[in-house]
Amino acid sequence: MRFKLGLTGSIGMGKSTTAKMFAEAGCAVWDADAAVHRLYSKGGKAVPAFQRDFPEAVIDGSVSRDVLKQIIGRDPGALKRIEAIVHPLVGEDRADFITNASADILVFDIPLLFETGGDAAMDAVATVSAPPEIQKQRVMERGTMNAAQFKTIREKQMPDAEKRARADYVIVTDTLDHARAQVQAVIDDIQGKLRNA
Repeated sequence: MRFKLGLTGSIGMGKSTTAKMFAEAGCAVWDADAAVHRLYSKGGKAVPAFQRDFPEAVIDGSVSRDVLKQIIGRDPGALKRIEAIVHPLVGEDRADFITNASADILVFDIPLLFETGGDAAMDAVATVSAPPEIQKQRVMERGTMNAAQFKTIREKQMPDAEKRARADYVIVTDTLDHARAQVQAVIDDIQGKLRNA
């Protein structure tokens, strides 16, 4: 028997770092953003469909996210067409991961897990969380967006309090050691469930 754990959390909460901790502890980790990156890269499965439907988005054989953002900016209806291309391919990528993974605990790193209803396919969900000031500081330190852009993204995401309330496990990422200890506690709990299943 294998256990599917959804891992989610808002921007700047430490989800990628937490996902690495699960991987280091022997869990198999599937990253939704990395899957999209594979699909958009040269030779990726999404490239032919974009070449057909959004040819200007394909540059040097790979799909440009920046051009897609511009297209969506001009034509909000394009988002649905883009999702119709990408979502089935992401689903295939995830199915391949499930088939080929050898670990007992499979971790699915999906930023919008609750927002897309993906939690229904999981055995449990872990949400990463941090105090708002730490969240903002982390995002600002990346240097990839300004405070207004961060606020816009945060407002589009389900509130942290709601994610925590809906999750089976909450991992507070205030320090690395604290986060690592909580990751291990989650793994121990799941392994206990697998033994008793």
